[in-house]
Amino acid sequence: MWRLALFVLVTGIAAAGLAWLADKPGTLTVEWLGYQLETSVFVAGLALVGALLAALIIWSLLRYLLSRPAAVAGLMKRKREKRGLDALSRGLIAVSAGDKDQARRFSAQAHKLLPREPLTGLLRSQSAQLHGDRAAAREIFQAMAEAPGTRMLGLRGLFLEARRENETEAARQFAERAMARNPDLAWSVNALFELQCKAGDWAGALRTLDVARRQKQIDKPVAARRRAVLLTAQAMEAEEADMNRARELALEAHKLAPELVPAAAIAGRVMASQGDASRAARIIAKTWEISPHPDLALAYAHARVGEGPRERLKRVTHLAQWTPDHAKAEGAIAVAAAAIEARAWEEARSALEPYLENRPSARICTLMARIEGGETGDQGRVREWLARAVRAPRDPAWSADDYISSQWAPVSPITGRLDAFEWKAPLELLAASEEPLVIEEAGGAEAELQGARLEETEAREAGVRIAEVERESAAATGADDALEAEIFSPPRAPDDPGPEPEESDGQAAEKAKLPMP
Repeated sequence: MWRLALFVLVTGIAAAGLAWLADKPGTLTVEWLGYQLETSVFVAGLALVGALLAALIIWSLLRYLLSRPAAVAGLMKRKREKRGLDALSRGLIAVSAGDKDQARRFSAQAHKLLPREPLTGLLRSQSAQLHGDRAAAREIFQAMAEAPGTRMLGLRGLFLEARRENETEAARQFAERAMARNPDLAWSVNALFELQCKAGDWAGALRTLDVARRQKQIDKPVAARRRAVLLTAQAMEAEEADMNRARELALEAHKLAPELVPAAAIAGRVMASQGDASRAARIIAKTWEISPHPDLALAYAHARVGEGPRERLKRVTHLAQWTPDHAKAEGAIAVAAAAIEARAWEEARSALEPYLENRPSARICTLMARIEGGETGDQGRVREWLARAVRAPRDPAWSADDYISSQWAPVSPITGRLDAFEWKAPLELLAASEEPLVIEEAGGAEAELQGARLEETEAREAGVRIAEVERESAAATGADDALEAEIFSPPRAPDDPGPEPEESDGQAAEKAKLPMP
């Protein structure tokens, strides 16, 4: 509506102006180069308007003629881009579908039509990977890594190619470059952290972990646990060479994760050797209340250097009082082991007695064999307990990814995963189970074949068990110090001469004949 009103207004003003010029005639004279031109003002105005319109028309025509080549080029470019985008789309679909021929065809078209398009490089690299051409894929990713717009995509592609070829150092360098340029990328931070842990680069892994924590790529509790594990790994390496540094690292790890057994054990051992027995005992006891472990009991027993077996037994008995309900057996085993070292047979037997009825574990059976061998010397009872230890449930051990180790390690030797080891009982073997092996019913020759295989398996297992029992029995027939087959056996302190050997009847008689001082 307002456009119509504006048009009427402009038209009215123009008509009024023309009428005003027509009502006021006048003469306009122009002299130039000896020529004289006379006309009315009205005609001169119309001539000026016509000249302006003619000039505008001529300019528009010239502009149109001059812009035609660029317009034609733009039209061709748009058609080219449309064809290139269509090739990109079809090529990506072919790659996703696993169509090698179509992927190669459309990637070549896209590279010809859109050579500078970032997606073209991605399509070409994926097509090369689909054909197994690793060298071509690496070359394409290298070119993308040098271009500003595709640098991160190229670095990720180079990292993946290096990891496929097991080029660990190259993969680590690509991950470092990606993290340095953009710490917000979770893949680069996580990949670099994993590679550093596998290589044992604990200091570098700590720095990468700090980056992940600052970028909020990891929760605070998980970051604290991982930092504690890395600090514990450093403390393990420094325990022999630099005890002060090992103490600082272990204490910081214990503060971050009080349930981490290796950190508490290292801190307790180092502080005990430095004479700080009270603080060492407090740290060990704190972790013991959360995660009872034989290493903690051993460190707690030897927290005071120079104590004899009886004093160590008292300390371990005090520690066992703080054992949580779900792990009472661990405290009893620690007390029994310390009592055996002190030759307190009744205390050792009393500690293990509540756990002897329902399939005691291998450690308990072995400790009972030591008790029988040391107290009564009954080799029949020793062999019986050792035989039970062969078929007893397996004791807890450090395990990670189905790998069982006698010592804790910061990473899994199978996958390189950090904090993979757990203190738990391994899965029971079928051969060690007391349940009968049930075989589905079969008829004729098949049943006879299965029965023969079962008898052969049972005979082989029985032979292995008998051999193990014989070895254990041979170890039990000697002195009590030879019976150290269980997992937890506290060593003597450097200044502890050990328990006095028991006197034989002949030695006692000879000693009685000596005069009293």
